[in-house]
Amino acid sequence: MASTGSVVGAAAVLHVTTSAVSQQLARLERETGQELSERQGRGLRLTPAGVLLAGHAAELLAHAERVEAALAEHRGVVAGPLRVAAFATAARGLLPQVLRDLRARHAGLVVGLAELEPHEALPLLRRGELDVVVVQDWVADPLAVGEGLGRRELLEDRFDVAVPVGHWAAGRSSVEVGELGGEEWISWSRGQICHDWLLGTFRGLGVEPRVAHTASEHSTQFALVGAGLGIAVVPRLGREAVPDGVRMVAITPVAVRRVFAVWRLTTSPRPAIGAALTALDQAAAELGAR
Repeated sequence: MASTGSVVGAAAVLHVTTSAVSQQLARLERETGQELSERQGRGLRLTPAGVLLAGHAAELLAHAERVEAALAEHRGVVAGPLRVAAFATAARGLLPQVLRDLRARHAGLVVGLAELEPHEALPLLRRGELDVVVVQDWVADPLAVGEGLGRRELLEDRFDVAVPVGHWAAGRSSVEVGELGGEEWISWSRGQICHDWLLGTFRGLGVEPRVAHTASEHSTQFALVGAGLGIAVVPRLGREAVPDGVRMVAITPVAVRRVFAVWRLTTSPRPAIGAALTALDQAAAELGAR
């Protein structure tokens, strides 16, 4: 409630009912012997005592998590639930091997995967609803993960340009970015990282790219390219089979995004976290060796 400003907002963040939030608040007031909230119009706001308690809550939760991680480390067994999230191409191109390896090596570990973009996954990680997330950024636009989180670079993922078979660049091994300024583009939806990279790259060259179509699925992008409706940049990680009517051409200067694993530092001692990071490292190394 301190961060959302309302019981309704707190309930939405915690995925519980407003009644459950109100009951928990009443319980805290009984235990502390102080009023923690007061009416403000049609809603509630925290009293000075409530603000004080909320200020210590994150520290208390982090301490509890460190204790739990230390106990798990002392036990020395890779077991229990592990909640992982990754952006779409990593979920398709990297995580299946990681989950398979973890299942084969650690029978007591129960891993759940969610496909989420970094802006969705990182807040859930900070709130403790996820344990490890796989995110991406660009060298020219680094992702800030914030305090209390560890990050490990897994791999660099190159992008190529997909063009129709009859395109002037289809028979070339590479193409300069600046040569593509007059093309019609098939891009990701506005606000997605790769869409922003496309706009930023060409605007840096003094060219406003003409985005004719947007599609989040690579298969849809390939279908549009194959129909001669534009060209698209497509990452190598998790790339689907390229249709007969499409050719992939390398881009120069090389377009690269970095792929990271991120986790809460308070959970670092947990054997399950270490096992997940090791499996991610191994899978990424195998991809890099291909």
